Amino acid sequence: MKSEIGIDIGGTFTDLVCRDEDGTIRIKKLPSTPKKPSVAAINAVEELSKLYEPCENGNITRIVHGTTVATNAVLERKGAKIGLITTKGFRDVIEIGRQWRQSLYEAVLEPETPAVIIPRALRLEVQERTSSDGTVITPLDENELKNAANKLVSEGVEAVAICFLFSFLNPTSEMRARSIIENTHPGLLTSLSCEVDPAFREYERCAITVFDAYVKPVVDQYLVELETSFKLMGDGLPLQIMHSRGGLTGPEIARARPVRLFLSGPAAGVIGAKAVAENTGNTNVISLDIGGTSADIALISGGKPLLRAEGVIGGFPVRVPMVDINTIGAGGGSVAWLDAAKGLHVGPESSGSDPGPACYGMGGKQPTVSDASLVLGYLNADYFAAGKLQLDVDLAYIAIKNSIADPLGMSVEEAALGIHRVVNSQMAEGIRLVSVRQGYDPRDFVLVPFGGAGPVHAIALAQELGLAEIIVPRYPGVLSASGLLGAPVEHEVSAAYPYALKSIDQMEIKHKCLKLDTQCSKLMDQDEVDQHGRQVSYYADVCYEGQSFYIETPFFPDLSDCITDLYRAFRLEHERMHGHSTDNPARIVNLRTIHRGQTMEVPQSSTGGSSTERSSSSRNVYFSGYCDAIETIVLSRDSLEVGKELIGPMIIEQEDTTIVIEPLWKCIVENGHILKMNKN
Repeated sequence: MKSEIGIDIGGTFTDLVCRDEDGTIRIKKLPSTPKKPSVAAINAVEELSKLYEPCENGNITRIVHGTTVATNAVLERKGAKIGLITTKGFRDVIEIGRQWRQSLYEAVLEPETPAVIIPRALRLEVQERTSSDGTVITPLDENELKNAANKLVSEGVEAVAICFLFSFLNPTSEMRARSIIENTHPGLLTSLSCEVDPAFREYERCAITVFDAYVKPVVDQYLVELETSFKLMGDGLPLQIMHSRGGLTGPEIARARPVRLFLSGPAAGVIGAKAVAENTGNTNVISLDIGGTSADIALISGGKPLLRAEGVIGGFPVRVPMVDINTIGAGGGSVAWLDAAKGLHVGPESSGSDPGPACYGMGGKQPTVSDASLVLGYLNADYFAAGKLQLDVDLAYIAIKNSIADPLGMSVEEAALGIHRVVNSQMAEGIRLVSVRQGYDPRDFVLVPFGGAGPVHAIALAQELGLAEIIVPRYPGVLSASGLLGAPVEHEVSAAYPYALKSIDQMEIKHKCLKLDTQCSKLMDQDEVDQHGRQVSYYADVCYEGQSFYIETPFFPDLSDCITDLYRAFRLEHERMHGHSTDNPARIVNLRTIHRGQTMEVPQSSTGGSSTERSSSSRNVYFSGYCDAIETIVLSRDSLEVGKELIGPMIIEQEDTTIVIEPLWKCIVENGHILKMNKN
């Protein structure tokens, strides 16, 4: 029997979902291996292959993977040693940066540019110059370029970033530079700004090109390890990687464009949440992925995840189109601590998977959110991760008592409730950032919690934000891995197009879009996507003349008056985002085309699987707002009947998560075994 596998690597657990051709779903959670992330992914597939006949060698049709390797390389400063070659006079652009600061009132300012990953000695200049209209003023000095490359190689660099002035308008010099380097130093990896980010703003373009070079050797080695191991499981086994926009690509293109793998894993969870909500007739969704290390929050409006043109990784701006995900350091492994004034904080430090929370019994001493959840009775010490990991209540109790409860003069249970209130408040604020701050009322959305800890905190967050409905997927703990199997192959190509709307000829803009289509089609062909069923969409980055920042606006170049239509759409989007719009003249900054393959079905329920029904029980559970513990019934999710209504308080357990239903809340199991919760 043929099977396909989705693998998502998180900070604490690596999740795997296997879907057989008969619809059977099998899931697997293993501790992640932060020192060598590929090990956990390979081990998960090997274990599944040993346990289930459908996953034997040769029967796996594809493996789809979401990875945080590129992101972690930046966060942990573990990328490659790289060099930069740029136009004479511009070596310090990467260090000067912009004047904006994340923390305006800090007494001591830390650098907020990525100069730390590429010291000045490895930033070299060459003679060449292109004007602001794309005309070559000074041709590339090829001897200087060779000398610069030789010097960088002698310093032991593994990759070189090339960023010349105005190369996004005329890439000739950058392309020639790469050709010379490849001929003189075969095997040396290069990143060109005209390919990585062909858009204006010198600092942002230089920064993202530097990051592309920085993670390229790391991503390349990681993908080689995966491909080598997975090929042993079947001839020509296809490996697909999720990129930051929420689409899939093959490993070769992922190697060429590694910077587009930022937030690869979290984007898959948004796709999974979208599919689950649509199954219940909802298209306005707040997705909440709470894992062991962080909480990833995104908003889906009208069935479409919000995207943004750039994000922030490790405090640095990265101009890469990505699903608009707000990541905060609030997960099950987030550490609770007191400041000098005995104020309670949670995160961003995390215990991760090694040593993990104190209750894991692996040497962790600091109290975490998971320790608080165990003390409060939310988690079952004997059935965490389907019983694969035995939790120690006493260790959790001691950690909270010593670090939080005793210093604050309160009981351990009160301290544990305090930890939950603090982390819930942080996540509620994170939800406001992706909703209220962008002109959306969160009360108009349903909440889809997932990840190992998402359903534990869902009702508390819904109550704080005034949300009326919560939808819990059948397998919330592995929804990101499920979302991978439902994602389409997708590619995006953009180009600078700095012209006022009033001066644009409609045939010219249509011709420019056709050129972008040609480039995008080549990428789709490289990933062997069937010509039939491809969806093509076009976007323009538009702003009012004189504005510094633009809005991505969809348009249709084949319309008889596409420019007027584009301007109208831009004004509507400006009104929604900023609360106002004018009839002032506008201009295009960039054009973009996106080609998308066929969307697959996200695994949500199963005709079979590894779950086994367990008998009901009860235990004492502490809820916020109640003085004493409440004896609470504990049910297995496999025992729930479709259509039956249940009233809280209640704990529902399954192999990949725990669902906490607080007093005054009710739930009902709908088709697809999706759990819907509402205030009673």
